[in-house]
Parts: sequence; C-alpha cells; structure tokens
Amino acid sequence: MSDSFVASAALQGFLLGASLIIAIGAQNAFVLRQGLLRQHVFPVATICFLADAALILAGVGGMGTLVQAAPVTLRIVTIGGALFLAAYGLFAARRALHPSRLEAASAAAPDLRKAIVTCLALTFLNPHVYLDTVVLLGGLATRFDGAARTAYAIGAMSASGIWFYGLGYGARLLAPLFQRPIAWRVLDFIIAIVMWMIAFTLIRDVLA
Repeated sequence: MSDSFVASAALQGFLLGASLIIAIGAQNAFVLRQGLLRQHVFPVATICFLADAALILAGVGGMGTLVQAAPVTLRIVTIGGALFLAAYGLFAARRALHPSRLEAASAAAPDLRKAIVTCLALTFLNPHVYLDTVVLLGGLATRFDGAARTAYAIGAMSASGIWFYGLGYGARLLAPLFQRPIAWRVLDFIIAIVMWMIAFTLIRDVLA
C-alpha cells in the first residue's frame, strides 16, 4: 500500500468529516453560543470532539451495521431526541422574546455541570449524529483497510477537532457584534428555528 493512497484516504476522511460536521446543527449552535458567552468553551468543544471521535471509531470499526440492524432502538432514540431538541428550541425562543431572560442568562454565574449535561444531550440524543458519523462515515470506510482505514478515521477526527475548537474560540471574533442585545435575540431565534427544524425532520422520518 503506497503512502499516496494512505494520504488520499486521510484527505477523504477529513473532507467528508468536515462536510458533515460544519452543517448547521444542534451541536454547532450550542458551541457557538458558549463561545460568544466565553463560558466553558474548552470542555464543551472537547466533549463534542471526543464524542465525534468515539463515534467515528465505532463506525470505522463496523458498528454501523449494528445500528442499521436495530430500527426499534433507533426509532426510540429519534423520538426522544426530537422532544429534547424541540424543548431546547422553546427555551431559546423564550430568551429571544423576553430580553430580561436573556440578560439574566448572560449575567448568571457560569454553570459547568449544566453546560456539560446540555452538550452531552445535544450530542447523543440527536440520531443524525449516529447516522452521519457511525453509519455514513463508517460505511464509506469499508473502501479502505489497514493503514488506509486508520488514516481515513484520523482524517475525519481531525476535521471534527479543528471545527469545534475553531468554532468555540473563534466565536469571540464576533463579540463586538454581540454587544448589542438585538444580536443575541436574533441568534436565539435562529437557534430555536434550527432546533425545531431538526426535531420536525426527525419526527417526519419516524412517521414516514
């Protein structure tokens, strides 16, 4: 197996991982908000990265076939995830509609435990995470074996790490814009819409 083939596998893993992760979603919206607040950025980004890395490894290792073989379990997780995302969207909408709630949330003492629990829930209660990282990335890994498959996994995990840490710490570049309360309200409206759209898609897929 040539070095160029291994490098190509790593590049494919990186590009595919980036294309799946960068899309607007529950994780990204939460990481962005924490980055703008400058609260618990490192643990939140680390949780997202490690979760992605674990699921990518599971998919590359062959767990994707097990996920596909357990439709009932996936259906239950999908319904639970949809309800959670809908509720999170409701909280975001309430913050946007009531500036006093937004100010109170921004001024509140940082709560690391709450941030971690929310991040874990947004990560593992969203079935799209499993479908993207375990089923899709894992399924495409079957084209490679040995060193090439390892390189493919490392490439995908690298994309995840670069994105989440970059999003979390890069969000502060937008801080001047978010000194205006209206910017926070717009962001929370966008977060609410994203959460509700994902929840709607999940329920639609279950009922289809």
